[in-house]
Amino acid sequence: MTVAENSADAVQVAPPGKSREPRVWKFIGTSLWGLVLFGAMFVGQVAVVAWFLWTSGGEMDGKTLIALSSNGRIISLSVIMGLPAILAALWVAIRWSRISFVDYLALHWPTWRMLVTGIGCLVLLMVGCEVVSHLAGRESSPGFMVDVLKTARDDGALWLLVLAFCVAAPVTEEFFARGFLYRGWSESFLRPFGAILLSSAVWTAMHLQYNLFFLGQVFAIGLLFGYLRYRSNSTWLTVILHGLNNLAATVQTIWLANNS
Repeated sequence: MTVAENSADAVQVAPPGKSREPRVWKFIGTSLWGLVLFGAMFVGQVAVVAWFLWTSGGEMDGKTLIALSSNGRIISLSVIMGLPAILAALWVAIRWSRISFVDYLALHWPTWRMLVTGIGCLVLLMVGCEVVSHLAGRESSPGFMVDVLKTARDDGALWLLVLAFCVAAPVTEEFFARGFLYRGWSESFLRPFGAILLSSAVWTAMHLQYNLFFLGQVFAIGLLFGYLRYRSNSTWLTVILHGLNNLAATVQTIWLANNS
């Protein structure tokens, strides 16, 4: 028997590898990891508030917490710190799936056609929301957002607020909702339609600082983003649209703050 034949025999009798096959987390796995991801984001955001509270030497009472929650600089830093926290948790969850980070979250650039279509749909939805707000006699922007912007402007941190709301928040929330949650739930018994509904509901629940009227708008935007995520297979598309939506809302709030 030749050396080559010995080598072939050795390969044939070798036990198969025990490495796990790449797999997407399904409904239960995605839901449980979703809690971990949300917890990581929450800890990252609360850490900023806790640090400011500790360095200021203030007491943990309701009045102090209300003041901190409306401080533009603190809110902006809190939102920004939620990004690295959730990215770290996402890295762990996706690494265990043995699928690349980019592929799992569908971090593919959209086509120009999908980008233009998405922007057009978002503009139409925003105009519709404004019309409904006007007819219902509602304010165009949540009152607490005006207060947050005023404090950020007075502290010279308006740029930080724009960075937080138009960059950090869209990346954090879209990677979480339309990236991770949608991916796992869409490949479970929920299928894409159910995943769009549920991920939109979770994303809406992350904005409980708004009243029911604005929560309805958030849910409608979530449905649009979910559908576009499904059609384009691109989470970057929803990140871009989310950033544009927040930028428009920020500019609107600046205008309201300057005229109030």
